[in-house]
Amino acid sequence: MTDTIAYPAAYPAPKDWILGIHAYVPGKAAADDGRPLVKLSANENPLGTSQAARDAFMTAAADMATYPDPAAAKLREAIGAKHGLDPARIIYGTGSDELLHLAASGYAGPGDEILYVRYGFAVYDIAARRVGATPVIAPDKDYATDVDALLAAVTERTKVVFLANPNNPTGTMTSRAEIARLHAGLRPDILFVLDQAYAEYLDEDEDDGGLALARDASNVFVTRTFSKIYGLAAERIGWGYGSPEVIDILHRIRAPFNVTTVGQAAAIAAIGDDDWVARSRTHNNQWREWLAGEVASLSNHGLRAIPSKTNFLLILFEGKLTAEAAMKGLWDEGFATRWLPGQGLPNGLRITIGTEEQTRAVAAKLRAMAEAA
Repeated sequence: MTDTIAYPAAYPAPKDWILGIHAYVPGKAAADDGRPLVKLSANENPLGTSQAARDAFMTAAADMATYPDPAAAKLREAIGAKHGLDPARIIYGTGSDELLHLAASGYAGPGDEILYVRYGFAVYDIAARRVGATPVIAPDKDYATDVDALLAAVTERTKVVFLANPNNPTGTMTSRAEIARLHAGLRPDILFVLDQAYAEYLDEDEDDGGLALARDASNVFVTRTFSKIYGLAAERIGWGYGSPEVIDILHRIRAPFNVTTVGQAAAIAAIGDDDWVARSRTHNNQWREWLAGEVASLSNHGLRAIPSKTNFLLILFEGKLTAEAAMKGLWDEGFATRWLPGQGLPNGLRITIGTEEQTRAVAAKLRAMAEAA
């Protein structure tokens, strides 16, 4: 890790707060011995990418010599038309991760605090420390967001509040009423960042109202991504929506040409392919609930699935079978999952919902290991 390296006085020294960062660790795609695995560790769409998005990508790839549209005008217009938003209030990024970092950079620094819930997305801690701000973690409520705990953790130094909804890595969902209550309890000078990377997996009546809140409030910024249900993780395309004032600040520090020409074209086609999104959502909901049921049937062996509204399940191992042993056993079956000791969940495995065949195989292996433990 970087914090074990000694930096001689004769060399440029990094800022102290940078040394406190532990680099983000992506989901595994191979076992420790190098064997390739089916990747159920990164919450990618197991159905892949729609043909419409693939065709648009290939057409746009004919021109690789010129810079992409720096304003991503057509992409912003497509997003605006899809969600009924003003394109001028939409910003785009290299995945939603870049936008989360921009929010921290634009509104916090040394002496400030950035607040998020325990078991929140790992990037929040990195984004806070990167700008010299102090990360503050509010207690959870059985792995879900506790709005009262978040509000109680706010101080005069709080500048940004991050909340993933649905949450990663737990999969839990905070209701529209609770999101509104949290926002109402924050000072107007605190930026409320609502990270909706998994929003497209929700049914229409489960929407948390974040985009409407950002439309009307000057201190709300919503982020989304094309990496999940749209199957464009390789292209790293995210977008955000907020007040004109927030978007102006973030544009000042956004990297130029941060969404490629082919990425823009593929995203425009993907957001217009409603059939693909519906198919992906239906598949995910069916097999997520099926897998949750299989885990519930193993409760007497100490397995528990946290209720999820995402394309993954967080499974807790509270009996003889440990999460680490389960991860290694699934390696033997050819599957990579996400063990989470670095996020305070040494007893948890996050498992992406795969194809029917993959999901059935994972469930069968979990059952065999739990019953043998």
